[in-house]
Amino acid sequence: MQDYKIKIENVVASTQIGENIDLNKISREIKDSEYKPKQFPGLVLRTKEPKAAALVFRSGKVVCTGSKSVEDARRAVKQIVKMLREIDIPVIDEPDVKVQNIVASADLGVDLNLNAIAIGLGLENIEYEPEQFPGLVYRLDDPRVVVLIFGSGKMVVTGGKSPDDARKAVERISEELRTLGLM
Repeated sequence: MQDYKIKIENVVASTQIGENIDLNKISREIKDSEYKPKQFPGLVLRTKEPKAAALVFRSGKVVCTGSKSVEDARRAVKQIVKMLREIDIPVIDEPDVKVQNIVASADLGVDLNLNAIAIGLGLENIEYEPEQFPGLVYRLDDPRVVVLIFGSGKMVVTGGKSPDDARKAVERISEELRTLGLM
């Protein structure tokens, strides 16, 4: 089994940090926050290290995006909890952070014939309309992810809940393509 370079591009995680969060107070007291309730109900808080952005909602729900690892997403949430505690916003000590989506990229290192792949993999799990989009969309059940495959051999894996989901998807697809003689 070849070892493909798989890079996590984005981790989206969510948690509950409390309830009835005073977004106006956060907006007034944390200078880097963005809150425009007429445009969007959430407040945006950014962390620098690790680099991430969090949407904080009045309900206490937080969606953290932009992290490059699951651990970084957890660290970003901890920082946000600390920032809010410093301005006396009541929050949960150790919120349970759940990964919602991991987007990863990979490169098979070879050019691919997407027409042959669309036919070879069977049209029930494939969407391929080159006039609409240059990549082939392949939906896997195990792991439950969606993979965009490009003629350059590059892939984007989305929908995973762990970094291992991306690795399994890339291994499975490369194995299927090898078996079909398409790689």
